[in-house]
Amino acid sequence: MGVIASVSSTLSFGLVNGGHVGMVFGWLVPCFFVMFIALSMAELASSMPTSAGLYYFAAKLAPERYSPLASWITGWANVTGQVTLVCGIDYTCAQMITTAITVGTDGRTIISAGGTYGILLALLICHGLLCSSGTKVLARLNLIYAPLTIGTTMAAIVSLLVLSKGNRATTKEAFTSFENNSGWSNNVWTFFLSFTAAMWTLTGYDSACHVSEETANAQKAAPAAIILSVMLTASLGWLTLIAVSFATPSVSDVLSSDLPLPMGQVFLNNLGKSGMLAIWGAIIVVQFVTAAAQTVDASRVVFAFARDNALPGSFIWKRINTHTQTPVNAVWFTVGAAAICGLLGFSETALISLAGSSVIGLYISYAVPIFLRVTSGRSKLIPGPFGLGRLAVPIGTIAVAWVIFIVIVLLFPPGQHINDEDMNYAVVIIMAVFLFATLSWVTSARKWFIGPVRTIDDVVAPK
Repeated sequence: MGVIASVSSTLSFGLVNGGHVGMVFGWLVPCFFVMFIALSMAELASSMPTSAGLYYFAAKLAPERYSPLASWITGWANVTGQVTLVCGIDYTCAQMITTAITVGTDGRTIISAGGTYGILLALLICHGLLCSSGTKVLARLNLIYAPLTIGTTMAAIVSLLVLSKGNRATTKEAFTSFENNSGWSNNVWTFFLSFTAAMWTLTGYDSACHVSEETANAQKAAPAAIILSVMLTASLGWLTLIAVSFATPSVSDVLSSDLPLPMGQVFLNNLGKSGMLAIWGAIIVVQFVTAAAQTVDASRVVFAFARDNALPGSFIWKRINTHTQTPVNAVWFTVGAAAICGLLGFSETALISLAGSSVIGLYISYAVPIFLRVTSGRSKLIPGPFGLGRLAVPIGTIAVAWVIFIVIVLLFPPGQHINDEDMNYAVVIIMAVFLFATLSWVTSARKWFIGPVRTIDDVVAPK
């Protein structure tokens, strides 16, 4: 989930929509509610560890008559969120690289939108090659990734607090100063829009479900991974943003920077050119590995959905490579689809559109099985080692209510007065997929799609 890289990518959401308050409390509030979703998902992952994950959960918990439809909706929402999340992470990684180039050349070299898209394509190809490797290689990558992420995050927090001495915001300003730099006149609504940063960062923890078929003791490991990753990301992210808030005496100065990512300007102001480039290089590595982890996750979702014949060309995407024993074709489907989504990089609101699309797609896919868990699936769930007991219904209800609220927020544009350049294209992406999935269901899929397909026969005990 790449704490420091995600915070660096999305700092603009808090700065624009609330200033110091948007940074600090625009992170804390959604983190509180996301924990309810994580707890509910952890219970489902413990009960049903499978790479199909969420759409498998939906199929098992829905009334039998609506099981295929619930699975279809959840699967398409999750695939949409997963692919756009890959694109969003690699797009911001490309922006980090262009930021480093601009700082390294003292502003003499500014990469165009076309150049940024070229870097995005190069990153996607690198991740396609890397994620086509065997499971053991990917596991070793994750072992490096965790300490690198936490170490870089701690280094950023300490360096900002220490080196900003004499050029800090006061404690009162850091926690209570509210600045509305958005295009909305209502301050409460503006504050809601700052939630985008935390919501985009706190995605992808369902990957623990999707790689469970490649994980030992998944009934315990998957729920532990979901809960711990959300808790650590939420905590470290909040501490990082508090440090950034103190290190930002003037929000308007940071927002007026020519750098693609405002966080680069914060580091430059406090650490100087050499210090900024040193820690920025580490953040780029964190974001690169984050994107690799997300590409693995997304490819497993594509593979599982194709295994159930739900994607166009499923016979291609569900093939397992005989050498690596991984779904290599699904990896390249993910990379190709992300490259198409990356064309949004030529718009002014690329990050808003990509972040909105990934959060909406993923959180709808999170909410459907949780909703079914607290309604029709109460008596259907066979608890695993981790269960919520009597708390499952109230926790699940809060989780679903939060998703409904945040989806509505993320469909809105960044300002009241918009044109084609300022539009939030998340609406276009989500509606396009929704219409395609709906038409496919009505005209064809409802006649043959039965939900997750059994690929392993039951083991019959000898008589």
